[in-house]
Amino acid sequence: MVSPSFPVIEVLNSMADGKKYITSEELGKHNKPGDLWISIQGKVYNVTEWAKVHPGGDIPLLNLAGQDVTDAFIAFHPGTAWKHLDKLFTGYHLKDYQVSDVSRDYRKLASEFAKAGMFEKKGHGVIYSLCFVSLLLSACVYGVVYSTSFWVHMFAGALLGLAWMQIAYLGHDAGHYQMMATRGWNKFAGIFIGNCITGISIAWWKWTHNAHHIACNSLDYDPDLQHLPMLAVSSKLFNSLTSVFYGRQLTFDPLARFFVSYQHYSYYPIMCVARVNLYLQTVLLLISKRKVPDRGLNIIGTLVFWTWFPLLVSCLPNWPERVAFVLVSFCVTGIQHVQFTLNHFAANVYIGAPKGNDWFEKQTSGTIDISCSSWMDWFFGGLQFQLEHHLFPRLPRCHLRSISPIVRELCKKHNLPYTSLSFYDANVTTLKTLRTAALQARDLANPAPPQNLVWEAFNTHG
Repeated sequence: MVSPSFPVIEVLNSMADGKKYITSEELGKHNKPGDLWISIQGKVYNVTEWAKVHPGGDIPLLNLAGQDVTDAFIAFHPGTAWKHLDKLFTGYHLKDYQVSDVSRDYRKLASEFAKAGMFEKKGHGVIYSLCFVSLLLSACVYGVVYSTSFWVHMFAGALLGLAWMQIAYLGHDAGHYQMMATRGWNKFAGIFIGNCITGISIAWWKWTHNAHHIACNSLDYDPDLQHLPMLAVSSKLFNSLTSVFYGRQLTFDPLARFFVSYQHYSYYPIMCVARVNLYLQTVLLLISKRKVPDRGLNIIGTLVFWTWFPLLVSCLPNWPERVAFVLVSFCVTGIQHVQFTLNHFAANVYIGAPKGNDWFEKQTSGTIDISCSSWMDWFFGGLQFQLEHHLFPRLPRCHLRSISPIVRELCKKHNLPYTSLSFYDANVTTLKTLRTAALQARDLANPAPPQNLVWEAFNTHG
């Protein structure tokens, strides 16, 4: 139904097919929370009210508002979602709707995967992972409760960290609706394994992760690159950009200059304790005034974690061992934080809103795959195929390796980058990126504003 507030525009009623048309320029004017339109396959939809209840949150719709978003819609939605669009149709079609050769091939590929049932065939990886995680957690609890050895306790802490890594992959799968057969069961799995076992809210993860996928490697739209004052992957962040996601300035002040100047040294230590910030981000979101899906369940799940985890730590004989146990578990989990940053820190970045008509190109530009043997797939949780995952986020991880050659060929066909590095080379490349920005930060010819917003450290995650 057409919004009554729709301004006077050029509507081409005289077209031979009898359809009403608007231009992309006119569509682009409907890009605000109270007036939000998008186009899918050339049909224009009013999603102003739908954004308030959209399962993926309002951020993806706001970031792509006023554009054709066909490729992004295909990437994130099953075939059953198309039938829900009719009630949002404005009656208008996009006059200058065009499909690039890259998008045409991408859509064809997505259609072929769907016809083959690949989005529904999840394999047995979830069962294997759950059994592995159960074994790790059981061994951890046994080592803490039934042993008096310091080294056994430290080994138990390492097992807990390894379990958290595997649980994070399962939570990621659940968040993308890849883990269970239905959306409801995926929600339950996400809250249980995310909030209850790791203490990190699945609501917080979906809020940030959906924004990351849509605006991959945009310095002002992608929260996964907004880590000031501790880290900066590009000198463009030295201009104190405004984070569209957080709604505040990412201030590059003297404090940020100091930390960033040594970030190639502090990178690994920061990753070891990055989990602390994720706990803080969970709390800040759950007590915030913004609308949080299933806030009550997320709070209950988080409280479950902060019941069993301190109780487990209290079973250790003294405070030095308790502190060491927690640090060991955090350091092991820090390997995963490194994994996540390797996929994007050294890739190309840009400033500005994501575009709906260069979906494939932006994913190839902003992602880095990690090459490894198939027997190491469990260690990376499928996310070593970062490009494949970004292009097809609903595809279960068991298929990512098999589609990798297909994606590589498609990139080659359209002269687009397909970057795949070994774990070692990815670390080296990331450190070089951080070092380059660090040396630029030391350039006193570009003085930072005389501010000192330490709180910014807690309002970005890393």
